[in-house]
Amino acid sequence: MNQASDVLLSAPVEAVLLDMDGTLVDSDAAVERIWRDWATSHDVDPEAVVAACHGATPQATMRRFRPDLADEVIEAQTQENMRRETADVADVVAAPGALKLLDTLADLGVPWGVVTNADHDLAVARLGAAGITPPLLVTVDEVPVGKPHPQIYELGSERIGVPLTRCLVVEDSDSGVAAGRAAGARVAGVRHDEADLRVEHLGELADLLAPSA
Repeated sequence: MNQASDVLLSAPVEAVLLDMDGTLVDSDAAVERIWRDWATSHDVDPEAVVAACHGATPQATMRRFRPDLADEVIEAQTQENMRRETADVADVVAAPGALKLLDTLADLGVPWGVVTNADHDLAVARLGAAGITPPLLVTVDEVPVGKPHPQIYELGSERIGVPLTRCLVVEDSDSGVAAGRAAGARVAGVRHDEADLRVEHLGELADLLAPSA
């Protein structure tokens, strides 16, 4: 049995919970524009910030590079970054293979949802720009702490009505993979070697899921 079979057949895949940025939606250019601006204005290496920001909450990124900032300053700057990102969706598109995967899940009758460290307004803006309307959307403003804490995936599991042991989480970042694993789910990683299953793109995952149903 190969790695894909080990992961997908260890228990039925009864639901799929997908991260948004970098997984279901390609928003890298927009994310990096905002964070380069923030880094430059705070005397921090922009490339280091860009390398660290994907998958992390804005607060975590800011505290990592500017631990001297007061909590109220971080919250104000987080809201400003979110506002700018929500307006900056001109080049946001569906990730490679995303629409194929969603069509496959529909054909298989497997429910799916989006679980993201973005807030609700940002998630709706980016998913809309990519032409994706999720049947379930769980955002970071619905939980006390975001990924890598597992609570956001626990909420996703509760809302979709499937235990996490029977869900497949799909992620692309260290914090997302950690959150899915801590929640007790199997994790497929888009170009991520630490996940239970690595795929190059979501179309590859669609091909793996179809015969496993």
